[in-house]
Amino acid sequence: MRLIDKLAWIELKDKAILVTRSRGKDKYYIPGGKREQGESDEQALCREVKEELTVDLKSNTLQFVGIFEALAHGYSDGTLVKMTCYSANYSGILKADSEIEEIQWLHYADIEKVAHVDKLIFNFLREKGLLV
Repeated sequence: MRLIDKLAWIELKDKAILVTRSRGKDKYYIPGGKREQGESDEQALCREVKEELTVDLKSNTLQFVGIFEALAHGYSDGTLVKMTCYSANYSGILKADSEIEEIQWLHYADIEKVAHVDKLIFNFLREKGLLV
């Protein structure tokens, strides 16, 4: 079984969550991405968010949220994705960049618009009263 190791930035506003959609994709994803060789969680997440959304995460505010695993969207071979999630403050203005085509703020009612692992995160945040 293949495992994709990813990191995600949980950004909430008015009980909605920030998500992105990459060019050519049919689902929204929580911002973040894959770690490069030798990168820490902090380094990888800060790099990915800067590349995708042009903002700088304030690493001294990074807070662990949780780890979630599910079948990887778009893979038919049973590949799993492991998403290690953090929240953090940021500086700059959110703007779609690199492969990101669209930024949205979604509520729990939008859960069918996101990938499998993100659904687990939506459920977790709803249970905590952070997403409506």
